Amino acid sequence: MKSFAVKIHNSFRLDGHSFDPRSPGELPRRLIGKGDAFSGEMGEFIKVWTSPEDTIELQTSGSTGKPKKIRVKKRAMVNSALATGQFFGLESGNTALLCLPVQYIAGKMMLVRAMVLGLELDSLEPTNRIRPISGKHYDFCAVVPTQLEESRDNLHQFATVIVGGAAVPGKLEEELKDHPCDIYATYGMTETLTHVAVRKLGRDKDYTALPGVEFSIDHRECLTIKAPHLRSEPLTTNDVVKLLSKHRFELLGRWDHVINSGGVKLFPEEIEKKLHHRMKFPFFMASEKDDKLGERLIMVVEHPGKFTPPDFLFEDLHPYEKPRKIYTLSGFEYTESAKINRPETMNRLGGAS
Repeated sequence: MKSFAVKIHNSFRLDGHSFDPRSPGELPRRLIGKGDAFSGEMGEFIKVWTSPEDTIELQTSGSTGKPKKIRVKKRAMVNSALATGQFFGLESGNTALLCLPVQYIAGKMMLVRAMVLGLELDSLEPTNRIRPISGKHYDFCAVVPTQLEESRDNLHQFATVIVGGAAVPGKLEEELKDHPCDIYATYGMTETLTHVAVRKLGRDKDYTALPGVEFSIDHRECLTIKAPHLRSEPLTTNDVVKLLSKHRFELLGRWDHVINSGGVKLFPEEIEKKLHHRMKFPFFMASEKDDKLGERLIMVVEHPGKFTPPDFLFEDLHPYEKPRKIYTLSGFEYTESAKINRPETMNRLGGAS
């Protein structure tokens, strides 16, 4: 077994507690001893992080294939933390808030960033509405879109917020574009140890690479990520992009979601962005077989009864972007990370695919 000598910055604090390298088990024991699941997850991760083994096991979300367990090098996680620190100008003594589950990579990397960069990290058990310490200011925080939406009243307490895990609804993005807090949408996955690119919410359509990351595309026009400081081999995704340079791209949609309707390629995610600010109910665009077109565009809405779209709903869409049929379901299927599970939801519609 290879070993890796973890160095924890002497400025690192977790809820006011420092890490004593002479007694590395003390902080994990303190956390595990609290008895709640969230503190226990933090304690167990710090225990694994400070162990001699040079790799850590992670569970992927399925962004580049079927969900699976992978082992990643701690050195790569350190490099990821350093790149984030460089891009956002984080320094030792800066304050940060952890409000994501530590069983997933996003929560783990918040701890790693704090330990590597010397951040003073406060933790809050993950909920949709973030309630930071009253009057305290934080330099950095990572959230998911539901937390961003439910916590708008508290965003003034943060200098920089990154949001990932799912797409930010267009309506929310528009509402927050002039907020004094710097809010960035992130692009990344477990295999890249969270974000490798970011874009300013409400300002930029394209994503900019973090230090050490370069992009290209394959024959499908799907993004390939080259990040030797994170992984030895380039990673090809299923995300169709418009490549602007080796450091910038515009995200169009998932290759496995692309709809070919009468020879016209439709990207459901792009159409959904145009509708999010008008829709009150969860929805997504999909397709079903059509004898004439091959595939036809449909809309699936989470609604207890019949959904009649208002006249203005589709006014920003091109004619070929308008759904040929609308289906409703009383309840969608969701993943553990609160994303709509499109395949399972579509299975409930029977004839649609």
